[in-house]
Amino acid sequence: MAHISRYDPLETTDPLDTLFRGFFRPVQMSKEMLQIRMDVKEDEKAYVVHADIPGVAKDDIHVTLDGNTVSISAEVKKHTEQKEGERVLRRERHAGRVSRSFALEQEVDEASASARYEDGVLELVLPKKAAAAARRLAVQ
Repeated sequence: MAHISRYDPLETTDPLDTLFRGFFRPVQMSKEMLQIRMDVKEDEKAYVVHADIPGVAKDDIHVTLDGNTVSISAEVKKHTEQKEGERVLRRERHAGRVSRSFALEQEVDEASASARYEDGVLELVLPKKAAAAARRLAVQ
């Protein structure tokens, strides 16, 4: 979208005056900032998921496994501690809830799955459930 500005012949063109113009305007959070970005890898025995969830406490991350569906949700909490005589000039950190679900090709063995969160990255090791052997039915 084009930015249209009004020409003011009396406006100063000093670069220091225009340096911080627009700095204190409110910022809209894009949906891209609220996504969980991840990599999913597979080998013969398991799926390994690395999900970027920075700025979240380990207790605020929830992983749900249902067959071959994996759901990850997290709650970002904003701390609004403000000292006396202090005022907020700009706030870009946000609070909210983010979630993501995806389906894998094979079902996951929930009993032996594991999750670890370190340095803003959630690592899930999701072992594949052993496929049931094909059973032949006798036709009567």
